[in-house]
Amino acid sequence: MSLKTKLLGMAAAFALTAGAAHAQALVYCSEGSPEGFDPALYTAGTTFDASSHPIYNQLVEFKVGTTEVIPGLAESYEVSDDSLMVTFNLRKGVKFHSNANFTPTRDFNADDVIFSFDRQGNPENPYNQVSGGTWEYYGAMSMSDLIKSIEKVDDYTVVFHLTRPEAPFIANMAMDFASIVSKEYADAMLAAGTPEMLNQEPIGTGPFTFQAYQKDAVIRYVRNEDYWGDKAKVEALIFAITPDASVRYQKIQAGECHVMAYPNPADIEAMKADSNAVVLEQEGLNVGYLAYNTQVAPFDNPEVRRALNMAIDKQSISDVVFQGSGQIAKNPIPPTMWSYNDAIVDDVYDPEAAKAALAAAGVENLDLKIWAMPVQRPYNPNARRMAELMQADFAKIGVNVEIVSYEWGEYLERSKAVDRDGAVLLGWTGDNGDPDNFLAVLLGCDAVGGSNRAQWCHEPFDEAVQAAKVVSDPAERTALYEKAQEIFKEQAPWATIAHSVVFMVTRPEVDGYIVHPLGGHIFNQVGLK
Repeated sequence: MSLKTKLLGMAAAFALTAGAAHAQALVYCSEGSPEGFDPALYTAGTTFDASSHPIYNQLVEFKVGTTEVIPGLAESYEVSDDSLMVTFNLRKGVKFHSNANFTPTRDFNADDVIFSFDRQGNPENPYNQVSGGTWEYYGAMSMSDLIKSIEKVDDYTVVFHLTRPEAPFIANMAMDFASIVSKEYADAMLAAGTPEMLNQEPIGTGPFTFQAYQKDAVIRYVRNEDYWGDKAKVEALIFAITPDASVRYQKIQAGECHVMAYPNPADIEAMKADSNAVVLEQEGLNVGYLAYNTQVAPFDNPEVRRALNMAIDKQSISDVVFQGSGQIAKNPIPPTMWSYNDAIVDDVYDPEAAKAALAAAGVENLDLKIWAMPVQRPYNPNARRMAELMQADFAKIGVNVEIVSYEWGEYLERSKAVDRDGAVLLGWTGDNGDPDNFLAVLLGCDAVGGSNRAQWCHEPFDEAVQAAKVVSDPAERTALYEKAQEIFKEQAPWATIAHSVVFMVTRPEVDGYIVHPLGGHIFNQVGLK
């Protein structure tokens, strides 16, 4: 029997009904399979939960439960007076993980930092096109234009030279795409002819070491005993991949998992009364939306997009899909985020006006595909049901809707296509507490073909968002973001649907789980009573 088979089989041995397991393994019922294990390649929270959070570290990190930036692999940093140089002083004595194919010969150092970013922005780097080479965040955040060079002063000092001031730069360095990977491991795998191993058998410096993965079934990690920070409180971490929310709840009740993500809104009240469950909740830093493809006629016409938005009964969606756990969205950023423009007037639900507006735009007998996610997310607990409600709404104005879906990884990849047929249900949970993380990453010109699923490049909007990056005064940044939200509403590349409350469910014996405002599920601080 192979080591991998043994490890997968051992998952059953950690069933919660076995008393010894309480001191050994934490089992998390997750909602889906990760796309891979190299977080720089992806944007999905499901992937980050399985990769960047347990396996990797960043130069700076977010304190769990907050958007406060704290030291990570960098013990400290300094920003020059002109904001064009950021110096990171690296932590010494940090060990990389090992696996069957690799044992590190040195500690983490500046070479790993430079490689982790150079591979994303340098087309000549041998890893630039490995595993698809998408680097979505790096592209969407204009990092190639921003980072002029990265200087190695010595093994434990790195200087980022920037082409312009960038107000959110430090917070951006705490994001998942900025996870630090091992250059030594990368070099070894390249020499072996298997560079894709960085994405399949990950090596990091994080609190847990990757052990094994069976797609759509289980991921297993063990505690990193050489971790530079506070060691994880459990010896093993298991992701039991369980796409159905009702089944996840059954596993909580049966003692087959300790923590579950994304409960059905209809089950929340019953869960609160269940002695086997503890319900945690927090207002989410998120937005759910329907993104039109603005490069495909007739959806390239903002009048058509605004007409369609008027046909969507968002109150009905809130009642049926979110069942009291959602707030109707009018802006592309959540109301808890600074610079939220509350003066914006939302689309009015008016099917007759929508029908007249379509006719005035010369559109009749319109066919539209709506893409419905196959997984639950905090910003959309039931995309299929949401799509069905939209289908009925659009039928009232003479628009015929076909609902389509794909496996989650394929859904994310296909929906990036600039010539995509149809409007996509998706959403976003903030990565760093900055409006730029919504407005630039999801709607900026640099993100077209990637995280900008509307494929929308509108110069006045982009100019406002880019200008907000280079000023440090909060009032100036707020005014620019408020202007960007006005332009967004007028142009309507999305139908904004809802912001949701995030619920997490644990068993009573779980100790120390914190609902993270940035959406991640983080377990190194979690123990079992």
